[in-house]
Amino acid sequence: MTGNVTIETERLLLREFNPEDWSAVHEYAVDPQVYRHMPWGPNSEDETRAFVERAMARQLEEPRLHFELAVTLRGSGQLIGGCGIRAADERFRSADMGYCLRQDCWGKGLGTEAASALIAFGFEHLGVHRIWATCDTGNTRSAHVLEKSGMALEGTMRDDTWLRGQWRSSRLYSVLETQWDQKERRA
Repeated sequence: MTGNVTIETERLLLREFNPEDWSAVHEYAVDPQVYRHMPWGPNSEDETRAFVERAMARQLEEPRLHFELAVTLRGSGQLIGGCGIRAADERFRSADMGYCLRQDCWGKGLGTEAASALIAFGFEHLGVHRIWATCDTGNTRSAHVLEKSGMALEGTMRDDTWLRGQWRSSRLYSVLETQWDQKERRA
């Protein structure tokens, strides 16, 4: 898939990053509550600019397998987070996904809305068979988002990440295209 990607939901617009986005991204990339469970952060301004530049460079890849998108509010266009889906390889038909929202946007269903949109995009436009995601075992909010998005818990990966001076464990979630098709038919 090539071209400019835009995904609309009821309240969100997931769109390609542009150079002006770095300052809005930086606002949440330095919030300790936001990056607490993330493998990055706190970001320096240079690190945030580099992230946005990498996301924009991926827009030109052929074949395009990585989609890092800005999460914005449909009404105002305000950037409130980022999300992404990354296909491992066209042959394996598997992709991982993730998301991050500003703290003031938590608990409003926006994470579930963004995650569900990414899952639909993966199955409908990337043609993957399986989409997976991980979250830190301490990140119960993210676990709830993944479950509400239709993903099932596969298990816990013990001490899989060295983060901020300690080993952290992750929960692994996934959804298969057959499960998603059934969910969509019921909706």
